[in-house]
Amino acid sequence: MHAKTDSEVTSLDASSPTRSPRRPVYYVQSPSRDSHDGEKTTTSFQSTPVLSPMGSPPHSHHSSSLGRHSRQSSSSRFSGSRKLNNNRKPHQKPIDIIDEEDLLLQNEDHHRTLSRRYYFLAFVLGFFVLFSFFSLILWGASRPMKPKIFVKSMKFDHVQVQAGSDATGVATDMISMNSTVKFSYRNTGTFFGVHVTSTPLDLTYSEIVIASGNLKSFYQSRKSQKLVSVAVMGTRIPLYGSGASLSSSTGMPTVPVPLKLSFVIRSRAYVLGKLVKPKYYKKIECSITLDPKKLSVPFSLKNSCTYD
Repeated sequence: MHAKTDSEVTSLDASSPTRSPRRPVYYVQSPSRDSHDGEKTTTSFQSTPVLSPMGSPPHSHHSSSLGRHSRQSSSSRFSGSRKLNNNRKPHQKPIDIIDEEDLLLQNEDHHRTLSRRYYFLAFVLGFFVLFSFFSLILWGASRPMKPKIFVKSMKFDHVQVQAGSDATGVATDMISMNSTVKFSYRNTGTFFGVHVTSTPLDLTYSEIVIASGNLKSFYQSRKSQKLVSVAVMGTRIPLYGSGASLSSSTGMPTVPVPLKLSFVIRSRAYVLGKLVKPKYYKKIECSITLDPKKLSVPFSLKNSCTYD
């Protein structure tokens, strides 16, 4: 702001010629910034008098243009400072922004890792549940498909009773025989085969096992049937007191002899490997009558056996 203009200075010089010329006074405006808490900036203008060395009007014009240039440069610096301060959020430093971004990235990675673990556990659990459910269905479907076994016939090829002694030297009657048992085995399973084994086929007389036979294990495919023959034999089996009614001069029984045949058929199916393997047991007992007049002739056991 100028205190006096150039026209006023000229008029003063013309009105007072007798006086010595006065030096014109000019004022230069300089901005000063006062910062308060790093956030607000205030500007105060100070007026500094500048004396022209020659006191001529041309120098006054030069000072006036210098003053305007000084005001423009100061205003531009002030506006730039205001822009920098406005772009920064209060109480926030650049290092704080970087730390927050790192924390967000770490949280995202942690959540992704947890999500992958949860997905994997859910997949394993779901697979286990579905597989168990499927295995249970197979097991339930295979349970009613039990094998069907029927003892068809038996034949005595040789029977002989003679005197002798046991391993300890006790004298007693001893029996030897050779016979054959035939039965049919049918696998009713529609989608699995079975492995078949059996306990020894025991032929007893008065609670004494006089003959025995072993079934050779075999595999029966699905929905198939097989006729099985087992040799039941005994050699020099001591009868002790029970053999008195069987002995004769010919070495052959003279009267029918009641016998009992018993064995257990075991069947195991591998429906789903070793995970689903149902087992089937069939206990068979047959009441048999040995007729000396029907040796070497097969006889039917269709109505003589029980199955449990």
